[in-house]
Amino acid sequence: MPILHYLHQLQNCAKHRSIISTKQLHAHFIKLGVTQFLALSNTLLNVYGKCSLLQDALQLFDEMPQRDHVSWATFLTTQNQANLPDKTLSMFPAMFSLDRLLPDDFVFASLVKACGSLGAIKQGKQVHGNFLVSPYFDDDVVKSSLVDMYAKCGLPDDSRLVFDSIKLKNMASWTAIIYGYARKGRKEEALELFLRVPLKNLFAWTSLISGLIQSGNGVDAFGLFVKMRRQGISIIDPLVLSSIVGASANLAMLELGKQVHGLVIQLGYESCVFISNALVDMYAKCSDMSAARDVFSRMSRRDVVSWTSIIVGAAQHGQAEEALSLYDNMILNGVEPNEVTFVGLIYACSHVGLVNRGRELFKSMVEDYGIHPSLQHYTCLLDLLGRSGHLEEAESVINLMPFKPDEPTWAALLSACKQYRNAKMAIKFADHLFSLKPEEPSTYILLSNTYASSGLWEHASKARHLLESLEVRKEPGYSYIYFGKESQMFYARETSHPMKDEIFGLLNELDVEMRRRGYAPDTSYILHNTDHQEKERQLFWHSERLAVAYGLLKSVPGTVIRIVKNLRVCGDCHTVLKLISDIVQREIVVRDAKRYHHFSSGKCTCNDFW
Repeated sequence: MPILHYLHQLQNCAKHRSIISTKQLHAHFIKLGVTQFLALSNTLLNVYGKCSLLQDALQLFDEMPQRDHVSWATFLTTQNQANLPDKTLSMFPAMFSLDRLLPDDFVFASLVKACGSLGAIKQGKQVHGNFLVSPYFDDDVVKSSLVDMYAKCGLPDDSRLVFDSIKLKNMASWTAIIYGYARKGRKEEALELFLRVPLKNLFAWTSLISGLIQSGNGVDAFGLFVKMRRQGISIIDPLVLSSIVGASANLAMLELGKQVHGLVIQLGYESCVFISNALVDMYAKCSDMSAARDVFSRMSRRDVVSWTSIIVGAAQHGQAEEALSLYDNMILNGVEPNEVTFVGLIYACSHVGLVNRGRELFKSMVEDYGIHPSLQHYTCLLDLLGRSGHLEEAESVINLMPFKPDEPTWAALLSACKQYRNAKMAIKFADHLFSLKPEEPSTYILLSNTYASSGLWEHASKARHLLESLEVRKEPGYSYIYFGKESQMFYARETSHPMKDEIFGLLNELDVEMRRRGYAPDTSYILHNTDHQEKERQLFWHSERLAVAYGLLKSVPGTVIRIVKNLRVCGDCHTVLKLISDIVQREIVVRDAKRYHHFSSGKCTCNDFW
């Protein structure tokens, strides 16, 4: 039977992703002794790649008596498609050492793509340099890949230099350069390029919208998404929906997220796994865990991201038992956890004091799954140990771990020392924290109070002075509240709001009732040199209190009040919000710069430790 017929059969296998037929044909080729025909082996290699049979592809590649540029380009592409770009780069040197072949244009394109996926800019520039001195130096396909690589590595100007050298610019190069500028927050340049793109199709819009979302310009991205819809652009690919769901999550805009969810259902993309994953994450970040569970439960297929999203969501909202139960189900379903899963799990353990379970999970992550702990894993472990009073063990972990603790880690341990009244260790941790020149105002308050309680007035004074100089530079505190289609933002000490009298009146009423219940303002959170009455007034006008009062005045009775704050909630406001939740019998959810707080019936899910 002629080789052309076999090639045709293989092409059919690739078209239908037929694994059994492909393996049967391979066995037949071996029996007939025709595997020495290079074109046949290369085509078979390509089919294995398209059928995601990586091990079979690798075995075939290793056993090929002869390999050419097509063999190498096909196999490197297979590695990239299997999301193994590191393997692509590690295998490449063997192309010359084993087969004495130099890269051609297809191999260069595969290498550049691998560098872009890894963010390996140093290796990417080396590949670029080799490309420039090769016979293929003017190949536009490789140049398009370089544009994409530099964009993904956060170097839009380098990307632009390559882009401008392309003679015939395809849509891939246009979308890559637009995304590169948008992702770096350079909106004007991204928009200018978007206006010049010859075909403003869905993929051009997606590159602009997704890039802006990644640079924190979610509001602008939403505006462009609405404009795209009005222009009748058909959403034939759901990636833009995933991005816009992510923007809803970042902005904690629950109602807008629900509208996007409705559009997802309308367009028939709810069964798409990565869209459902984004929805689970969005609802969790918008503090609606009930909706997150509902989306998760409806998923017909779940991957590691699905399970991790719901586990991390439950952990962040203080639902530790649920997070751990979900993990057990994840393992029973044969899904292997990743590094993010373990961050959520250890974080969950820290909030209910499950020290032994947390230690076991940390050990399992390393020994059972071969995951190297990151600084984030160590931070969660240290938080667990600190919260539970195992301060000496925490110090031992710090001495052994391969990272230097960052500001949040030292601050968490210092808070633990305060809780467990370990003054000696508190001073030791405070000195480490002070040496980092912290950026968080709350850190200086913690430091000043720690030093003052130990009689180290000079250190306490220095912390206060540093806070005062920081106050000039730091972002002003604000909180915003969403309910229905309405949103309002409040800044600390804001007195210009049209409802200021009603807000002030309600806060006064609540203050009277709180004091009747034993509340006394904790002015230690205000380090400015002002009298006690002025310090109380400053606390009274913190932005989250204004937002809560507005929510109580304007929202439907009985509904959850959801607030997002750009800074960490101070200790006094935390006490106040617990009391208000009990007085008005309303659930209040605050997403601050560090975590979620669910206030209900006078309690908070963080157990007063954050």
